[in-house]
Amino acid sequence: MRKLVEFFTLFGSFSTLLCCALPALLVGLGMGATFASLLSVFPQLVWVSEHKVAVFIVTGILLATSFVLRYRARNEPCPIDPKLAAACTRSRRISGVIFYVSVAIYLVGGFFAFVLPHLVR
Repeated sequence: MRKLVEFFTLFGSFSTLLCCALPALLVGLGMGATFASLLSVFPQLVWVSEHKVAVFIVTGILLATSFVLRYRARNEPCPIDPKLAAACTRSRRISGVIFYVSVAIYLVGGFFAFVLPHLVR
């Protein structure tokens, strides 16, 4: 269950990055034609941008769920077998990296979607 939630959390936070941060970055760097080409290849980006509030809400719920699951599992013991214990420790470390990368992507996307437009005005 935890791996599934983390997968969808990473997918959701990545979609917030695609909907909001990537277009602002490309246009800000003067690559408007590149962004237009990207939209012609992936028209689904328009849908994600139109529904960014829902995308951010769902992703926030997934991040919160992932945090709760990680918090509850923080003291679970690893197996006694050294190989399994090493795999358990490595899995927890990778899981933590995925979670914190997802949070960082979510925050960057949120900044470009909701904060930056108000600062520019």
